[in-house]
Amino acid sequence: MFSRSFHGLLLCALSLTAADWLTFGGDPSRSGWQKNEETLNVSNVKDLKIEWQLKLDNVPKEMYSLTAPVSVDPVITPKGFKELLFVAGTSDAVYAIDADSGKIFWQKKFTIVGESKQKPHWLCPVALNATPVIDKKSRTVHVVTSDGYLHSLNVVNGEDKATPKAFVPPFSKPYSLNLYEGVLYAATGQGCGGAKNGVFAMDLTQPDRPVTEFRVTTTGGAGIWGRAGVAIGNGRVYAETGDGPYDVAAGKFADTFLALDAKTMKLADYYTPANRAWITKKDLDMGCISPVFFKYKKWDLLAGGGKEGVLFLLDANSLGGADHRTPLYRSQLITNEDVDFAGRGFWGSISTWEDKDGTRWLYLPAYGPPASTAPKFEHSYGETPNGSVMAFKVEEKDGKPAPVAAWNSVDMKMPEPVVIANGVVFALSNGEYVRQVDESGRILTSDERIAKKTHATLYALDAKTGKVLYSSGDQLKSWGHFSGLSLANGRVYVVTHDSTVHAFSLGQQ
Repeated sequence: MFSRSFHGLLLCALSLTAADWLTFGGDPSRSGWQKNEETLNVSNVKDLKIEWQLKLDNVPKEMYSLTAPVSVDPVITPKGFKELLFVAGTSDAVYAIDADSGKIFWQKKFTIVGESKQKPHWLCPVALNATPVIDKKSRTVHVVTSDGYLHSLNVVNGEDKATPKAFVPPFSKPYSLNLYEGVLYAATGQGCGGAKNGVFAMDLTQPDRPVTEFRVTTTGGAGIWGRAGVAIGNGRVYAETGDGPYDVAAGKFADTFLALDAKTMKLADYYTPANRAWITKKDLDMGCISPVFFKYKKWDLLAGGGKEGVLFLLDANSLGGADHRTPLYRSQLITNEDVDFAGRGFWGSISTWEDKDGTRWLYLPAYGPPASTAPKFEHSYGETPNGSVMAFKVEEKDGKPAPVAAWNSVDMKMPEPVVIANGVVFALSNGEYVRQVDESGRILTSDERIAKKTHATLYALDAKTGKVLYSSGDQLKSWGHFSGLSLANGRVYVVTHDSTVHAFSLGQQ
C-alpha cells in the first residue's frame, strides 16, 4: 500500500509544470522568456529581497568567475524532493545548490587532462567558461571543462553517467552549451588554446557519442563569443561570427550570420552584411552577441546585432536571400556613434517574448548611449552614457516585419542579457569596467580593469514601458563579467565575480 501511494505521489510530482531554467536563456532558441513563472509579476516585484547568498570556494581567473546558473525541479533525492541550482566555476568545478536553503547539495572538482601552452589573460583565462545545460528527462547536467572534455553528471549526486569525452579543442573557451533532440552543441571564440573557432556537436543518443563540427575559419578569427552560444530553431543551429578573414569558397566566414543543419552540421545558409569589410576593419565584431530565434505571424525570424550598433531581422529559413546579402530588415545606427570597438554596441544576447495581446518584443543590451540616428523611444528615463536595455516591438510594415522603438531603460554599467516573465524584464547592470586600452593605447591587464569596477545592480522593469519596478541599489558588493541572469520558480539568480551566488525572491511563500 505504501509503495503504491509513493508511486502515485512520484508520478504526480513529476507531472507538475515547473518553471525550470535548463540552459542559458531558458530554452534552445535563447529567448530569455520564462513562460512558466507563477510567482513574480508586475504587481509584486517591488517586494524583492535577497533570500540567500552563498559564497563558493571557486577561485576567479582574470575577469571570469561563475557561469550563469541553471536549475531543475523537482529532483527526487534520498533527502526528498529538491529544486537544484547548478553553477560551474573557473576552478573547473560544478556546484549543485539546494534552491530552498541556499546550501551546497553536492560539488565536484574535475581533473584536467593536459596543460595549456597559453598563459591566462583577460581574453583567454584558461578556465571553465561554458554555462552547463540540464537534460531533465535523463536527470543529467552536462559540463564542459577547460580541457574541452564533456562531463555528464547525475543531477542527484554528481556521479559520472558516462565516461568523460573530448568535445571541443582543449582550452578553447567554449560558450554556453545548448541541447536539442539529444544533441549537445557548443561554440568557441577568441581562438583560445590556438584552436580554430567553430561550432561543435555531440550526439548523446549514440553509444559512442560521435562529435561533428563546423569550423568557421581555416586560418583564424571569426570567433563565436555571444554569451548564449548558438541558438536553435526549426532544425537549424544559428550563430554570429566575429572579425577575421572572409572567403566563403575557402571556408572563412568572418562577421557573418550562419545557419547549420542541426543533424549534419553542414552549412545550410548564411548572411553577410554588405559592409562586412568595414566591420572587420574597425573591429566591430558581430560575434559578441548571440542571435535569438522566434516566430512572428508567418515568419520564422532571427534577430541579431553586434558592436556596430545596428539591429538585424532575418528570415531564419533564408538568411540573406539568394545573394546572401539581403536581410529582411537592417536598422539605421542605434548605438555606437563613436565606432568604438570596446564598450559600445550590442553585446551578450538578445531576448524576446510575446505578451498577452500577441505583441512580439525584443530586448537588446546596449553598451553606450543611443546614436543621434537612433529611433525615438516612446519611453525613456534620462541619459544613458554607460548603457541601457533597449526595447522594440516587432510590427509588420510594407509586408515585412520591422522593429519599432518602444523604450530605453535607465543608465546601466553594463547591461547583461535580460530575462522576462509575466510582464517583467529582469536586467542586471554588472558594474564592469569595459575599456580595454588606456589613453596611450596600451592594453590594460585584468587587474587594472578590475580596479575600476563598481558593483552589480539588479533591476525589475515593466516589460512594456521600461519603468523601474525594483532596484537592488548597493546591496550587491561585487560585480560581474560576461554573466547572465536566471529565473526559476519565484527566484532570480545573480552571480558575481567574488564567486557568490545571490537569490532574490519575495521570501518564503
